[in-house]
Amino acid sequence: MSTRRDAVHDTLRRNEGFRSAQDVYTEMRQHGAKIGLTTVYRALQALADGGQVDVLRTDDGESVYRACASGDHHHHLVCRRCGHTVEVAGPAVERWAEAVGGEHGFTEITHTVEVFGTCASCSASVRAG
Repeated sequence: MSTRRDAVHDTLRRNEGFRSAQDVYTEMRQHGAKIGLTTVYRALQALADGGQVDVLRTDDGESVYRACASGDHHHHLVCRRCGHTVEVAGPAVERWAEAVGGEHGFTEITHTVEVFGTCASCSASVRAG
């Protein structure tokens, strides 16, 4: 792994939530890193391809990234208000994706599932007013 890729990965590991490439770039520059935005994008893509970071698409189509807590295939529960994210296994989703693909003659099935809602903490603060 390259030094720059390591530095991008370290930046993501210091934060819990999902961050845009621009956010990662800005933080790295603020800490004195000599890195370009294009290099950050390339590093994030390589890390995503290697399963080291999770990628989500926001409602406006922007990709955001987070250091993976586990190396296994997983899905996410994401709070719409604060961005808190929980990694979850989805064996029923795995079986469903394979079955649907097989019904239509597809092989080498992959998928991404993200479930959005409001976390308990944000729900409690809304109720509290």
